[in-house]
Amino acid sequence: MRLNEVTYSDALPVDGYGEGFFRIGGEVHHGAVVTGARGTSAWGGYGDHAALLALADEIDVLFIGTGAEVAHIPADLRQVLETAGMGVETMNSPAACRTYNVLLSEGRRIALAVLPV
Repeated sequence: MRLNEVTYSDALPVDGYGEGFFRIGGEVHHGAVVTGARGTSAWGGYGDHAALLALADEIDVLFIGTGAEVAHIPADLRQVLETAGMGVETMNSPAACRTYNVLLSEGRRIALAVLPV
Protein backbone atom coordinates (compact mmCIF):
# COMPACT_ATOMS: atom_id res chain seq x y z
CA MET A 1 0.00 0.00 0.00
CA ARG A 2 1.26 3.46 -0.89
CA LEU A 3 0.60 6.36 1.51
CA ASN A 4 0.71 9.96 0.43
CA GLU A 5 0.84 12.99 2.67
CA VAL A 6 -2.14 15.28 2.11
CA THR A 7 -1.35 18.95 1.63
CA TYR A 8 -3.97 21.69 1.54
CA SER A 9 -2.99 24.72 -0.57
CA ASP A 10 -4.05 27.98 1.11
CA ALA A 11 -7.37 26.63 2.37
CA LEU A 12 -7.67 24.73 5.63
CA PRO A 13 -9.59 21.49 6.19
CA VAL A 14 -12.53 21.04 8.52
CA ASP A 15 -11.10 19.17 11.51
CA GLY A 16 -14.40 18.67 13.32
CA TYR A 17 -17.84 20.02 14.09
CA GLY A 18 -20.47 19.79 16.77
CA GLU A 19 -23.57 21.50 18.03
CA GLY A 20 -23.16 25.12 16.95
CA PHE A 21 -19.47 25.08 15.95
CA PHE A 22 -16.89 24.05 13.35
CA ARG A 23 -13.16 23.47 13.92
CA ILE A 24 -11.28 24.54 10.80
CA GLY A 25 -7.51 24.30 10.66
CA GLY A 26 -7.47 23.81 14.43
CA GLU A 27 -9.46 26.98 15.20
CA VAL A 28 -13.03 26.85 16.55
CA HIS A 29 -15.68 28.98 14.80
CA HIS A 30 -19.18 29.32 16.25
CA GLY A 31 -22.24 29.59 14.03
CA ALA A 32 -22.42 29.48 10.25
CA VAL A 33 -19.11 29.88 8.38
CA VAL A 34 -17.71 30.16 4.89
CA THR A 35 -14.22 28.82 4.24
CA GLY A 36 -11.89 28.43 1.32
CA ALA A 37 -8.60 29.76 -0.03
CA ARG A 38 -9.37 33.26 1.36
CA GLY A 39 -9.68 31.89 4.88
CA THR A 40 -12.62 31.35 7.20
CA SER A 41 -15.20 33.91 8.24
CA ALA A 42 -18.69 34.13 9.69
CA TRP A 43 -21.53 33.62 7.23
CA GLY A 44 -24.93 35.26 7.64
CA GLY A 45 -26.76 32.26 6.20
CA TYR A 46 -28.85 32.01 3.06
CA GLY A 47 -29.50 35.76 2.90
CA ASP A 48 -25.78 36.62 2.89
CA HIS A 49 -25.16 36.51 -0.86
CA ALA A 50 -22.22 38.93 -0.77
CA ALA A 51 -19.96 36.62 1.26
CA LEU A 52 -20.47 33.87 -1.30
CA LEU A 53 -20.29 36.03 -4.43
CA ALA A 54 -16.87 37.28 -3.31
CA LEU A 55 -15.61 33.75 -4.07
CA ALA A 56 -16.92 33.60 -7.65
CA ASP A 57 -13.61 34.22 -9.44
CA GLU A 58 -11.68 31.80 -7.22
CA ILE A 59 -13.78 28.64 -7.18
CA ASP A 60 -15.58 26.25 -9.46
CA VAL A 61 -17.88 24.64 -6.89
CA LEU A 62 -19.42 25.86 -3.64
CA PHE A 63 -20.60 23.25 -1.17
CA ILE A 64 -23.45 24.43 1.00
CA GLY A 65 -24.10 22.53 4.21
CA THR A 66 -27.74 22.89 5.26
CA GLY A 67 -27.35 21.86 8.91
CA ALA A 68 -28.19 18.47 10.37
CA GLU A 69 -30.68 17.61 7.62
CA VAL A 70 -30.59 17.99 3.85
CA ALA A 71 -32.72 20.94 2.72
CA HIS A 72 -33.22 22.98 -0.43
CA ILE A 73 -31.54 26.35 -0.49
CA PRO A 74 -33.69 29.33 -1.52
CA ALA A 75 -34.17 29.51 -5.29
CA ASP A 76 -32.95 33.11 -5.43
CA LEU A 77 -29.65 32.15 -3.76
CA ARG A 78 -29.07 29.30 -6.20
CA GLN A 79 -29.86 31.56 -9.16
CA VAL A 80 -27.49 34.31 -7.96
CA LEU A 81 -24.63 31.84 -7.44
CA GLU A 82 -25.12 30.00 -10.72
CA THR A 83 -25.39 33.29 -12.62
CA ALA A 84 -22.00 34.21 -11.13
CA GLY A 85 -20.59 31.01 -12.66
CA MET A 86 -20.35 28.86 -9.53
CA GLY A 87 -21.44 25.27 -9.35
CA VAL A 88 -23.57 24.74 -6.24
CA GLU A 89 -23.89 21.46 -4.37
CA THR A 90 -26.13 21.21 -1.30
CA MET A 91 -26.04 18.47 1.32
CA ASN A 92 -26.25 18.22 5.07
CA SER A 93 -23.36 19.91 6.88
CA PRO A 94 -21.50 16.73 7.95
CA ALA A 95 -21.48 15.43 4.35
CA ALA A 96 -20.50 18.87 3.03
CA CYS A 97 -17.51 19.00 5.40
CA ARG A 98 -16.32 15.53 4.38
CA THR A 99 -16.72 16.23 0.67
CA TYR A 100 -14.96 19.58 1.00
CA ASN A 101 -11.99 17.94 2.74
CA VAL A 102 -11.62 15.23 0.10
CA LEU A 103 -11.77 17.63 -2.84
CA LEU A 104 -9.56 20.16 -1.05
CA SER A 105 -6.89 17.47 -0.67
CA GLU A 106 -7.06 16.96 -4.44
CA GLY A 107 -6.28 20.64 -5.01
CA ARG A 108 -9.71 21.52 -6.40
CA ARG A 109 -11.01 25.11 -6.58
CA ILE A 110 -13.76 24.85 -3.99
CA ALA A 111 -15.26 26.59 -0.98
CA LEU A 112 -17.63 25.61 1.79
CA ALA A 113 -20.52 27.50 3.35
CA VAL A 114 -22.09 25.62 6.25
CA LEU A 115 -24.85 26.04 8.77
CA PRO A 116 -24.16 24.41 12.15
CA VAL A 117 -25.70 21.09 13.13
